[in-house]
Amino acid sequence: MKSTQPISLTLALTPLLLLVILLGINVFYFGDASLDGSNQFILLIGGFLAALVGFYQKVSYENMMDAVSNNLKSTSGSLLILLMVGALSGSWLISGIIPSMIFYGIKILNPTVFLAASVVICALISVATGSSWTTSATVGIALIGVGNAMGVPVGMTAGAIISGAYFGDKMSPLSDTTNLAPVMAGGELFSHIRYMTYTTIPSIVITLIVFIVLSLGLEVNGAVETESLNAAIQERFFISPILFIVPVLVVLMIVKKTPPLIALLAGTLLGGVVALIFQPSLVASITGADSLNFENGYKGMLTAFTTDVSISTSNEALNDLFNSGGMAGMLGTIWLIVCAMVFGGVMEAIGALNRITQSLLSLAQSTFGLFASTVASCLAINLTASDQYLAIVVPGKMFSKAYKDRGLAPENLSRTLEDSGTVTSALIPWNTCGAYHSSVLGVPVFEYFIFAVFNYLSPFVTLTFAALNIKIKQIRE
Repeated sequence: MKSTQPISLTLALTPLLLLVILLGINVFYFGDASLDGSNQFILLIGGFLAALVGFYQKVSYENMMDAVSNNLKSTSGSLLILLMVGALSGSWLISGIIPSMIFYGIKILNPTVFLAASVVICALISVATGSSWTTSATVGIALIGVGNAMGVPVGMTAGAIISGAYFGDKMSPLSDTTNLAPVMAGGELFSHIRYMTYTTIPSIVITLIVFIVLSLGLEVNGAVETESLNAAIQERFFISPILFIVPVLVVLMIVKKTPPLIALLAGTLLGGVVALIFQPSLVASITGADSLNFENGYKGMLTAFTTDVSISTSNEALNDLFNSGGMAGMLGTIWLIVCAMVFGGVMEAIGALNRITQSLLSLAQSTFGLFASTVASCLAINLTASDQYLAIVVPGKMFSKAYKDRGLAPENLSRTLEDSGTVTSALIPWNTCGAYHSSVLGVPVFEYFIFAVFNYLSPFVTLTFAALNIKIKQIRE
């Protein structure tokens, strides 16, 4: 079967609109649990609906499956990187690297600049853990209590927490959104992170300046109690700056353009060696043993690399920080990517993505217009489908060819997806992220919205760079 006529815009949009509606219904009923599998299934349903349109257009089943296969093949390297990131997070947890980052991050807290310090602490911890949700639910809750004791308006404190947490959610190689964006754009993880610094650093600097100015007008009283938190960390882990040798070496490897899989594998193995040297009793305890020997050391490390590991402390507020899903913890994101590739592949095969992007490009006559259309699409998905992952997946797949046709490198798209899709999700009350942070911190979205400076500033910064043609990377033949 061959298509006799180009697909109309109405038909091209139909599967996408139905997908958004189905995802919105799904998130309404499942809430945060929608990422456990139901959203993935809805993406497959979206692919089926697109296939029905394809059959109507006389596109063969084989052509659609070929497009899906090509999509999945193009993401194979990124999926392997995701698995290795999971192993790295487990390795750096049991080695004490992540706990050391949290330990020294807490020490930065200074009552005289409480709000700015809260941004820095949450940024450090979210970079270390790769999760804005975990940061908000642990240190964020503690900071809300400290801010209340000092008399700081709760909306300001929550805004500082979320600003810092989403800095790490964007920049950490352990973050699922940071891995997801370059996959959707057709880019590479560490190149994506490097390119994000151009817009993220100005955004976080302006955010810090705003909170420093706000702090000058506050009458802060009382001392911040951090000793109990740090004591609980030291009870369970050996803490020392010497542990930072491993992440420094990994960063150097990345700077030297070592292939990401090799750098991440090296970081994982080095973390395992450090764990055996500095955290022997902790490694043994993972298997239920009292002392370290070859067998339980081997089993403890492989368990941390591949499956769930939770390290409990005497302070319950910290316990959620000290757990890792290992490689298995990344399977949900991998599942999401695979299902998104199925939907995207069918949409590509039936000509729908090309038709939609042509229409958008006709409205976006300039590079700035293309960036603005991407930002608007991410915001629209966050508002309608209520999920930050989908705000990356759907626009990412939809715009990737448009950026390529304009001669723009995929880093432009992946950066824009993060600057608009990832961070704005926390500003929408009915979005899973907005509902989560509001519930965990006990602060309504509308109360912290104006103070989540980093989150609403990021889209404007990326559009400013596009308007002024700053750091707009071109495709090199």
